[in-house]
Amino acid sequence: MTHPSDVLIESTMPDLIYSGKVRDTHDAGNGLLLMVSTDRISAYDVVLPNAIPGKGAVLNQISAFWFAQTEHIVPNHLVQMGFDRAKDLPESIRRRSMYVRKADRIDIECVARGYITGSALQEYSDTGTVAGLKIPPGMVEGDLFPSPIFTPATKAEEGHDENISVEHMAELIGHELTSKLQNITLEIYNFAHEFALNKGIIIADTKLEFGLIDGNITLIDELLTPDSSRFWDKDGYQPGSIQPNFDKQFVRDWLNSQKWNREPPAPDLPAEIVSKTAVRYEDAFVKITGRSLK
Repeated sequence: MTHPSDVLIESTMPDLIYSGKVRDTHDAGNGLLLMVSTDRISAYDVVLPNAIPGKGAVLNQISAFWFAQTEHIVPNHLVQMGFDRAKDLPESIRRRSMYVRKADRIDIECVARGYITGSALQEYSDTGTVAGLKIPPGMVEGDLFPSPIFTPATKAEEGHDENISVEHMAELIGHELTSKLQNITLEIYNFAHEFALNKGIIIADTKLEFGLIDGNITLIDELLTPDSSRFWDKDGYQPGSIQPNFDKQFVRDWLNSQKWNREPPAPDLPAEIVSKTAVRYEDAFVKITGRSLK
């Protein structure tokens, strides 16, 4: 269990080349990057004032678990975990970091959805479609799609995720690459959904990112984490209602209750929300992996 005082807001390592909403990335030399998952948390593309103790360790270690589970489907960028380089890294960095190969990022977020919720439900309510796909009538919050769907996204100019059609994706990166990414994304989702279901968790949807290494499609960034996915409690699943979850939705729901306009600055999270979120993230890790968090 992560101690409440164990919080990493930002990486202290040298050669920082990029700081995202959650990850700090450093040049590690020899074609490698040191990717540090901090405890920062974002919602609606805004970094929140509070950090979640141990969150970075969960993101880092559950990604490594899924990279190993899915490497029969597609290669990934992981080379070595931070805790395997104990002499080189401080303790706070060690458990939250991995060394990865540099890749040429493909600037598309590849989203697989097995259940209707979130922005997909909003679009469906407005138009009867999701990412331009016609969806059967009468679906409610949390319903299972007839089969998983692929709904890519890109970044709009103001920095918010923007859902696009598969046809638009093909215009941006080409038909062949689009087809390959769609097939890989859905294969990973189907594999992970079945795996997690046996552990008591429903993966409702997830976001994957890819790059090219030596011309080969490669999974990068994070994989099937409580930040990039919706994890629902299988035992509490009930279509038509908000699902009990092990992910960031708990924070989003609290923010929505505050009538926040989704523009910075975000409101401070109460201590109870911070601690309950930390527990949810670690519970997801333990349930899925069967391991204790390092």
